[in-house]
Amino acid sequence: MKKKVSTLLLAFCLLLTLPAHAAQEAGFTRGRVYGGEFADLTPESPFYSNVAALYEYGLSNGKDDGTFGLGDSVTVGQAVIFAGRVRGLYRTGSPEAALAHRRETTPAALAYLRYLQAEGALDLGFIDGYMELYEPATRAQVAHILANILPEEVLPPLHDELVTVGYSSRRFISDVDEYTPYYQDILSLYRKGVSAGSDETGSFFPNDPITRGALAAMLTRMLDPALRIQPQWDLAHLYSAAGTTLADLVEPGTYSLSPANQEELESSLRHMLARDSDQIVFYYPGLPDAEARKLMDCSLTFMKTHCEQGYNEVRCTRGAGLVTLSFSAAGAGRHTQKYRAAAMEAAAAVHDQLWANGTLRLGMTELEKARVYYGWVCDHCVYDYQAGDDSLSHIPYSLFADGSAVCDGYTGAYNLFLKLEGIQCSTVIQGDHIWTVATLDGTEYHIDTTWGDSGSEVSYDYFAMSPQQSQAAHAKQSA
Repeated sequence: MKKKVSTLLLAFCLLLTLPAHAAQEAGFTRGRVYGGEFADLTPESPFYSNVAALYEYGLSNGKDDGTFGLGDSVTVGQAVIFAGRVRGLYRTGSPEAALAHRRETTPAALAYLRYLQAEGALDLGFIDGYMELYEPATRAQVAHILANILPEEVLPPLHDELVTVGYSSRRFISDVDEYTPYYQDILSLYRKGVSAGSDETGSFFPNDPITRGALAAMLTRMLDPALRIQPQWDLAHLYSAAGTTLADLVEPGTYSLSPANQEELESSLRHMLARDSDQIVFYYPGLPDAEARKLMDCSLTFMKTHCEQGYNEVRCTRGAGLVTLSFSAAGAGRHTQKYRAAAMEAAAAVHDQLWANGTLRLGMTELEKARVYYGWVCDHCVYDYQAGDDSLSHIPYSLFADGSAVCDGYTGAYNLFLKLEGIQCSTVIQGDHIWTVATLDGTEYHIDTTWGDSGSEVSYDYFAMSPQQSQAAHAKQSA
């Protein structure tokens, strides 16, 4: 490896600073005011506010020629010195902490390296030999040097979900992968608002040398929360539900020709739904009429637990031992599939609109998202008191197309929204009423959109009820 012929003592001279003031609680104090000390720095310069802050925190006096050297490269040793000074400022209130027990002949960068390693802020195997401190630092190396110099309570993750989603899509930070040196440290800088990358897709350029200006930006974002940045990435396309089908919302099951129990029957019906079919065939030779009726009732009850699918009617035909169940929507007949597709398309459009206008955002909990959809359903529907047994108000289509529904239409539309968000949900059926039961952030809740829409204003009394609260509320209403 080629070595740079210079001394770290000279490098350190370029970084000499005035004594820094002590850290106050979790923050840091700027001990002086920048007044144009760097000849090459103007308000129009890249990283102007960061370089000025670096000076004000007492972390740099610039170069001997009176400039800062925004575009100059940084050696590994210089990056270590900067990191050690920040660590010392945090731990003792003085950036000189690393030099307290330094021998006169020890290069400054080596003293700071040993300090960071003794503090547990940098691993012992970071470099093979001290001569590597003279090498130009890559951006990946700097990410590793900076990753642990401040604890999480001082430098917390701010954009966890944004970075995770953007990175996992491979549309953002695409020049970093699990084979990139220190890739976890690089992603940590994005999550903490220390870096947003160098272009519109957040590229980090991990193998490129880092400049003094870019390092100043990273360091001061660590010190000052006001300087931290958020990646400005448009992730709307990653959340678009356009093209989603009702079959996509079903956990696939396994088909059994002759289901022997309720579990096998439900798994077979899920298999049918996941194939986007409305018909299933079983083999039950000699099945009595009463058992055929029981099979139909059990299958239809299961469909009502998946009321977002828009099936609430079943027909049975038998012959040669085969029992064929055909599902449809009451009152829809041969148009059932058209209504189901229209409801799915409408729900996906509402989903995308709520994401596009910021009503739904990254970082929201499942409970918060569910509350948004609860309010939307209640605001966009009225109860259809004229609905008969064969009314379309019993399926989600009616809510989206006509703005009216009864409880299974309300619940079906609401469950469509939840499943588009990947939220597990089903229904509770009690007498002639039906409502949602959903797992939100690991907790089971009952949600009744029909009753939430029973007054002139949206009532959130029936949103996110515990099972006990739901039981009490529905028992009271039924009494």
